[in-house]
Amino acid sequence: MTIDAAEGSFPLASLMGDPIPQVEVSDHVMVLPYSSGATESSPRRDAHPLQPGGEHCADGARPRLTDNRVGLSALPFFHIYGMQVLMNGMLTNGVTVLTMARFDMEQALELVAEHKVTRFFAVPPMVLGLAKAPIVDQYDLSSVKQVFSGAAPLTVELQNECAERINCEVVQGFGMTELSPVTHCTPEGRNKPHQRCCGQQCRDRIVDPETGEDQPVGERGELWVRGPMVMKGYLNNPEATAETIDAEGWLHTGDVAIVDEDGYFSIVDRIKELIKYNGFQVPPAELEGLIATHPKVLDVAVIGVPDDAAGELPKAFVQLAPGADLTLSRNRRRSWGEHLVSYKQIRDGGHRPHPEERLGQDPAPRTARPLIIPVRG
Repeated sequence: MTIDAAEGSFPLASLMGDPIPQVEVSDHVMVLPYSSGATESSPRRDAHPLQPGGEHCADGARPRLTDNRVGLSALPFFHIYGMQVLMNGMLTNGVTVLTMARFDMEQALELVAEHKVTRFFAVPPMVLGLAKAPIVDQYDLSSVKQVFSGAAPLTVELQNECAERINCEVVQGFGMTELSPVTHCTPEGRNKPHQRCCGQQCRDRIVDPETGEDQPVGERGELWVRGPMVMKGYLNNPEATAETIDAEGWLHTGDVAIVDEDGYFSIVDRIKELIKYNGFQVPPAELEGLIATHPKVLDVAVIGVPDDAAGELPKAFVQLAPGADLTLSRNRRRSWGEHLVSYKQIRDGGHRPHPEERLGQDPAPRTARPLIIPVRG
């Protein structure tokens, strides 16, 4: 055998097959993750092209990672956060990845202390545990340089409480399955400790969903995003795709956001989760953040309950800390009320401030996406 066609030999080229058809990487589907379905009638499969996924991996899925870091991976890899940030993002950047089959606070603390974890990737319930669980004090967490929270809003009070307790930076990012997923996050060392915000990483707009007009700095509106990270669409569902991605390529996130003068974004609520009380919009996340500041509260969820007169009433479901009293003091409710306008008060059917419904002291059930499931009864 020879490289060329010498007499009496087989040319190397004769062993080659026909050229392999090349795919257009910018348009070829790489993965079909399911979006949450938490605010939809059923889960949807998102078609993501090959190129954006690769770009996100090479860029550390937005959070900046280097090969001298050790990351804790306690989120499922079927979730876009686990798939892109924890698995693809960290491995691509040479980060040592410690995986957990499911999150357990004690096991996580042991792994951090033993393997000197530097990046703790979390969702808000994990941050809540780091801030409040007594067992945290038994472990050396000095190696942790940053706790990165995603998948749901984190209140600034909880963010600062956790940062102060474990003596490291606690930041958060924004993304969604349809965006591959992270579009906004706070780089290490650039956190604003007194604001619940994250930095800009893409083209975006904050738009009044009723008028379609762009909102100025400091005003609320729906966050729209455009760029190569946007999904191709929902599989075999052009109607749902058209509802989410407009003709100009802007993906309408459904999240209510504010941007400050430095370009930092705060996600303040979901459009579909806003409670409508007598025509006023009540953001559940704002009430949850306020109630969660009480030391007796381990977790809280606020939902809208139907009311014939007002349309919906805000109602809180509270999980108390171990050993806490059954009810919270009237003075505490009054102090919460001082921070809220009248239509944002927690109320009962008589439109009076309502005692919070207790979930008990066992962990409140949650979905894989960190949404609390209120349990009545």
